Amino acid sequence: MSLPKRKLASSLEVSAIGLGCMGLNFSYAPFPEKKEAIDLMRTAVAEGISFFDTAEVYGPYTNEEIVGEALAPFRNEVVIATKFGFNIVDGKMLGVNSRPEQIVKSVEGSLKRLNTDVIDLLYQHRVDPNVPIEDVVGTVADLVKAGKVKHFGLSEAGANTIRRAHQEFPVTALQSEYSLWFRRHENDILPTLDELGISLVPFSPLGKGFLTGKIDEHKEFLDGDIRKMIPRFTTEARVANRALLDALDTFAAQKNATTAQLALAWILARNPHHVPIPGTTKILRLKENIGALHITLSAAELEELNTLSDTINIMGDRYHEAAEKATGL
Repeated sequence: MSLPKRKLASSLEVSAIGLGCMGLNFSYAPFPEKKEAIDLMRTAVAEGISFFDTAEVYGPYTNEEIVGEALAPFRNEVVIATKFGFNIVDGKMLGVNSRPEQIVKSVEGSLKRLNTDVIDLLYQHRVDPNVPIEDVVGTVADLVKAGKVKHFGLSEAGANTIRRAHQEFPVTALQSEYSLWFRRHENDILPTLDELGISLVPFSPLGKGFLTGKIDEHKEFLDGDIRKMIPRFTTEARVANRALLDALDTFAAQKNATTAQLALAWILARNPHHVPIPGTTKILRLKENIGALHITLSAAELEELNTLSDTINIMGDRYHEAAEKATGL
């Protein structure tokens, strides 16, 4: 099957919706068996998805191995993005680390686990305040020259960091959280991306699952599910935040769509260079997400959704305090 294409920074062509692979074995327990995860990714390819996102820290390491195995038969047909930027010691993530030698080590490991000769899109996972972004970019530029990386991106970086990085080497994409219930990047980051010709790859475009409408105050999160620790997912917050879902339910019904499809369609309609990467462990939800590509929002409908989102106060931070401080925003 063929899906509409979009270009990241007018150079890297991908399907208009990608697949975030993190939840297949990291952060959102319970996890599918490895065979199910591989089947899901191969179904995604059959459905027309060509853009897959992973990172060395997911697992750590094991997510890249699953992605590499699943996509090996289709390597020339797909774009694989992965990330560096953390210390990983004895299977635990211990702070950021983007020193040049660590970047090189991370890339060599990712290439082996992904079973590939080149990484299509390499992100700095989080800004390292102890390493000048110019040193980070210079190291990645060397990896591009060596043929081990094709494109460079940033994740959760602020506008100033994006500008400094782009002056040294073209930044293809910024991967950051963006959805109908988290729009802070519209203040300065999205205008910066538009000015510089950098694309946005929104992660958590469905609000870590909340915008699917399947998570209510009775949902119990298992150990291994990060939402158990996130302020926005306390029982009280879920009750309060239902106001947004109720409004979206009404709007989605008018479009003969699910709230998840509406949330993705909103992102797609905002900018032709936005490529959301919703994650899922279920083939049914995968196909539902792809269905968002068939929903057209007029300028008036888009503005109505913007206003709706603006006027509903969302309770709870998107991360606990320490995790929020680890971003470069």
